[in-house]
Amino acid sequence: MGHRKRFRHLYTGGILLIAAAGSLSACESVHDQIVDKENSLAAAGFVARPANTPERQEMLQKLPANRFLQKSFGDHMLYVYSDPKVCNCLYVGNQAAYGRYMSYVQAQNLADQQQMTADMYQDASWNWGMWGWGGGWGGPWGGGWW
Repeated sequence: MGHRKRFRHLYTGGILLIAAAGSLSACESVHDQIVDKENSLAAAGFVARPANTPERQEMLQKLPANRFLQKSFGDHMLYVYSDPKVCNCLYVGNQAAYGRYMSYVQAQNLADQQQMTADMYQDASWNWGMWGWGGGWGGPWGGGWW
């Protein structure tokens, strides 16, 4: 097999591995993902404002769902997150609440990456030979499957 074909196989295998890892989070329903996000918003200091009047309901429907928007009021910046489906509300927070939320998201992403890395290396029963990778790690790292 030529060098380009081998590289293409490695590249495709890497893409598939990344896609499989990303699909693990897809096991959680969209509803559950939104609820988790909203719990994090509340913990960060965002306040839920229900769309409990026809006017609020109408205004909530005008906003893009489940996305952050920012609005400045003089020297203050407010962040809003609309949820017309799960809580039928608008989450409102200041710069500090948004910062706490983003810090949490970054910490959670790091923890997820560390867990994924640990999972990849902890499974000693994985049979690399079955997938055509036997006899060690190839290429510039020791020969075998290049």
